Formats: sequence, C-alpha cells, structure tokens
Amino acid sequence: MTELRGRALSLLGRFYGYRSFRPGQYEVIEAVASGRDAVVIMPTGGGKSICYQLPALLAERGCGIVVSPLIALMQDQTQGLVANGIPAAAIHSNRSEEENRRIFAAASAGRIKLLYVSPERLLLDVERFRMLDVSLFAIDEAHCISQWGHDFRPDYTALSALRDNFPGVPVVALTATADRLTRADIVSQLGLRSPYCYLGSFDRPNISLRAYVSPDKRTRIRFIADLARRYPSDSGVVYCLSRKGAESMCKALEGAGLRSVCYHAGMTAEERDRSLRAFLAGDVRVVCATVAFGMGIDKSNIRWVVHCNMPGNIESYYQEIGRAGRDGLPAEAVLFYSYADVVMRRNFASESGQSEVNMEKLARMQAYAEARVCRRRILLSYFGEERSCDCGNCDNCRRPPERFDGTVLAQKALSAVMRTGQQVGVKMLVNILRGAQRSDIRLAGYDRLPTFGVGSDLLYEEWNDYITQMLQLGLLEMAYERGNRLNVTPYGMRVLRGSERIELSVCPPPQSYKMKKEQAAVACSGVPDADTGLFEYLKSVRTEVARSCGMPPYLVFSDATLLDMARRRPTDMLGLLEVNGVGEKKAARFGPRFLRALAEWRVTGGIKKG
Repeated sequence: MTELRGRALSLLGRFYGYRSFRPGQYEVIEAVASGRDAVVIMPTGGGKSICYQLPALLAERGCGIVVSPLIALMQDQTQGLVANGIPAAAIHSNRSEEENRRIFAAASAGRIKLLYVSPERLLLDVERFRMLDVSLFAIDEAHCISQWGHDFRPDYTALSALRDNFPGVPVVALTATADRLTRADIVSQLGLRSPYCYLGSFDRPNISLRAYVSPDKRTRIRFIADLARRYPSDSGVVYCLSRKGAESMCKALEGAGLRSVCYHAGMTAEERDRSLRAFLAGDVRVVCATVAFGMGIDKSNIRWVVHCNMPGNIESYYQEIGRAGRDGLPAEAVLFYSYADVVMRRNFASESGQSEVNMEKLARMQAYAEARVCRRRILLSYFGEERSCDCGNCDNCRRPPERFDGTVLAQKALSAVMRTGQQVGVKMLVNILRGAQRSDIRLAGYDRLPTFGVGSDLLYEEWNDYITQMLQLGLLEMAYERGNRLNVTPYGMRVLRGSERIELSVCPPPQSYKMKKEQAAVACSGVPDADTGLFEYLKSVRTEVARSCGMPPYLVFSDATLLDMARRRPTDMLGLLEVNGVGEKKAARFGPRFLRALAEWRVTGGIKKG
C-alpha cells in the first residue's frame, strides 16, 4: 500500500466511518492530490463529494474551494462536514458581510479546509481569493457549465477564468448527469489540461422504475397516499410541472392525511427555506415541488419520487429520481404522463435557445415514458453505458410485453445507417428502409443503396417504433451536435456483424393505455437481512437525538448506517466504530445514546417498558 493510500484510508475511517473506497474514488483522489485536473461522473449517492473533500484534507496546507450553485446545498454540505469533525464553511448572501469576512479570515489563517462559494461570489471577489492558499477547486454540478446540459447556467461559464487566475491549482469537475456532449463541453469550458476522467456506472439498481399514462387526479392522489403509507417513517418527493400544480397537490395530500409542504420559485427565499428545513428534519413526509427543488439534496431516506408530469429530458428525469434511495436501500420512481404534458413541453422547447436539440431530447423522454423495453437499459444507454440484459426491477421487466428476435430487422436499419455514412436522422432512415420515392432521397443518392426498400413490408409507424427501441437499447445513439443524426454504437456494430442477437418488443396497434388497478400495486421491498423492529427503533432514537441537537436526522446517521448497526448490534465503542458510516467524531458525540438503545433492546427484546 502506498503512503498516500494509507493516509487517505486513515482519513476516510476517521472522519467518514468507512473502511474502504467505492469504485473509482481513490483513483480520482490520487490524481487530484498529485495536482492533476479531473472530471468525475458518478450517479447521485455514488460518493462524488469524497473525491474532492479527501484531497483537500490530504493537502498539508491550503483550503479547497468548492463551487456550488445553491445556498441550501452549501449549508447542507457544510453542516454534514462539521458533524463529521471537518472544518468547513460557506460564504453566501444569506450571511452578513461581517460573518462572511470572518469566515474568509479563518480560511486565510488555515483554520478551514473546505470553503463553499457560489460561482458569482467567487468571480466577483476573485482578487481576494487569489490571496488565499488554494489547494484545489471543485466544481459541483458541473453540467451547469455546458450549453448541452439540462440545467445550463450562464454564471457557470465565467468559471473558465479560474485557469487564468489560478494556473497551478487543480480543478475537479463533478456531476451525476452528463451525456457524451456535455462531458466534452465541461472539459473545454473549464480549460482542463489532460484531466483524469472517471465515468462511473449510471446504474441505480435499488430504484424500481414505473410509468403510467393519464391517470386522473384522484387516482394519482390515492396512488401517492398509498405509496407514502408503505414507507411510514420515510420521505417522498412529488414533482409537478407548474407552481399551481405543486400547491394543488400539496393541499390534496394534506387532505389525505400526509404532512406535506410546497417548494417552487414563486415562493420567497424564506418560505422555500422553511419548507426545505421541515422536510430535511423529518417534520413533514412529502415535498410537492417544481424543478426548483432538489439539486444536491443529501437526505438519505427519500424512499420514493413521483413525477406528476413528464420532464423535458432524460437528464432532468434521471437527476430527479436520483434523490430517492441515496443510501442504497430499495426505493421507487413513478412517472405519470399525458399528451397534455407533451404539448406543454413542446411549447417550452420551441421557445428555448436550442429548440431543435431540446425537441429531440423531449422526444427521447416521451419514448421512455411510452417504452415497452427495460426502462433501466433506456436510461443507461442514453448516457452511453452499455447493458445487454434487462434489469428485472421495472414495470416492463415485471410484466414484459410480447417480444421477438429482432436481429435481422435491426441489421437492416444499422446497415442503412452505415451505408449513408451515418449522415441521416430517424425520419430519413425510415424513408430509406421503406423505399419512399422522395426528392431528397434521390438527390442524396440514397435510392441507390442496397438497403433502399428492404423494409417496405413494415409501416412507417412500425419502423419508427423499432428504431426508437434500438436507440433505447443502445444500438444507435443520437448525435445532437450533428443535427440529430444517428451513429451506430459498438454494441450496434456487434449486432450488425451477427456476433450478438437482440430482442425487440412487438409494435402494438394504436390504442389508449389506461392505468390498470393491478398495476398500481408493486411489491415493497422490506429491510434486508436485519431485524426490522430494531431498525425502526434506531430510527426513533435518531429522531430524538436530531431534535435535541437541532439538526436533520440523516446528518446524525443515514438509514444505511442504522441498518448496518442493526445487523452488527455493537456492544461497545470499538464495535460501534466498525459500523459503516460511524466516524470518530460521531461515535464520540452520538455513540453512548445508540449503545444504550442497543443494550435496552437486548434486555427487553424490543418490548418497550412502561
């Protein structure tokens, strides 16, 4: 073991309570600690923050500057770090300037190892920050810098100035949602020099995926209420397209007996903060929100996310469902959608700065909602991750539609794409396969291709459906930067050459799908391999401790930590320190109360006295 790895593991155990790194973490830490730039793509809950926090702690001197887009996110992160015994702080507009100056002075004196700041504040005070001994820059939610990203923020583009002002300081860019184009744009915009790139798996296998077409409002409310009751001590998020929709849903859920709050951009900053704090503290069960809510929220026991309307693109959808199950325990993501959602989203897309790209991304999102193939494979292939087998944890895997060997059909389409030099989009490809006599096809010479007309036995709608499935399964990818032309992926090439086969779902006749009552029920995965009663009891102790300390319960210990505690049942402090997620500071602060609770449980066998 190298000296650096030994030191990093020691800090990981001391401050975070973990005995080993997750895949990819140490390699990023090693690169950044040696002064190299890095790009880190990891799913929500995958451990991105440790990739920049540990290099800052490993640095013998200096302060790591973390660029974050939201004040609530900064507060959440710094509170968690301080709870772990790490000196951290944030400079933002919700503090007085005197307090901000005091924090900056502490950083200058070397008393703070991680300093969080917004991009606007950093660039406004760049001369002051140049006087700091900066060990690294971490750009959180880095997809915000890219015009191709789903949450583009102009303030982030000015961060390109960091390279000029801090030429010798390593920059690490981190995000959970970046497709191929966005990843390349992050490197370009930030001027990263031969960065170490880690592309982790986008898979979140603990989240079950479902989609339902057009249930009425009463059905949606009943469904959400039932979902919440299956997780009585946990939380959920309901995403709505509009502020009015969020308020209406919140009122309806309150009427159904669920403690709920709203969160949207039409509320004042104080109102939003009040809603967020109540949700994080566990005082309310549900937050009904627009897309204004959620970036970077680290609440570990969000067990379900429901979308009452269809998002505008898969990146947004993936990030929003990623707020569920951050602790790795079973969670659920449910999407309700209707044609009215599509119409409204088309209006939004047509009025955006990149209407052609956004319209195509909306089409991909609609295809996901209407899909009859494994939903997880669709999400993974969208981000360029190959998966040749179904997940078994989505509605289409649980109740698979009729399927057939689509290898020959796929080979026809893939061959046609290759013979055009990968220069056509979906519509042109369908017309080539069907042998359509069109002037644009004759002008391009596509009518002379061997594949012209090889699919004339299928309707336009059928070919469109099967090509969409090929996109969803990762045989083809959409090159947005080339006018939405199709590229054949390495997986597609293997199918084309006959070394792999592919199954497609039979294209159904046009019909109206309604949410069936039996579809609304899904098996709720229980707590695995542990005494459920003890797990719930430890949760109640955590709530008691959190209230006495004035902090959110998940910052005391996560559900995953409590689950490990319930499995191990430690009897002393040394045993407690073996529990994943129990570091030295938390063991000293909270350990006696939890050890007492475990002792009481052993004596009473779970039967409360009195």
